[in-house]
Amino acid sequence: MRTLTATVLAACAAALMLLGNGGRRRAADDKPVDLEVGTAAPAFAGTDDAGKPWKSADHVGKKVIVLYFYPGDFTPGCTAQARSFRDSMNKLTEQGVEVVGVSGDSTASHGLFKKVQELNFTLLADDEGSLAKKFGVPVSKGAEVKARDAQGKLMKDATGKDIVFTRGVTAARWTFIIGKDGKVVYKNTKVNPALDSKEVAAFIA
Repeated sequence: MRTLTATVLAACAAALMLLGNGGRRRAADDKPVDLEVGTAAPAFAGTDDAGKPWKSADHVGKKVIVLYFYPGDFTPGCTAQARSFRDSMNKLTEQGVEVVGVSGDSTASHGLFKKVQELNFTLLADDEGSLAKKFGVPVSKGAEVKARDAQGKLMKDATGKDIVFTRGVTAARWTFIIGKDGKVVYKNTKVNPALDSKEVAAFIA
């Protein structure tokens, strides 16, 4: 009996050690990313506003990638930011730039937001915040979002009810530029939404 008890206690101790090590590994894995200028950008993928897969590997190296994270579709600041990039797209395209916007909104929300605002660049859905976390972008809880038209008026469905989407997470407003060599060449964590595209174009120039 004494031998059996000792064996059980030893097994329990070993299990606790494994759990402890696992906890430390998980804690390390959950450590926030601090992506500095000059470091290689992580590979990332998502679903675009048309419901199609999008992979950075198919784009990085061919063009300079402007990757901007924003809180949510249909909100005033994010709408101003999106319009700014839309209106600057000719100049950015001439500079060899591809713009990609990312938020925690769904593909359906992105599709309508892009249509209403006549956006000419890709939006990626990041409803779990996994893409944001790869770049160290803080995320908070999601929210319900009411769709608005180009004039800011609430949009209705066929029954006359407000069109409402659920945003999985809310990302902070950060902008990155990834050079053709795959490295981060620009990082802005204090973005002015109305001026973001102009500041990006000036930096690239």
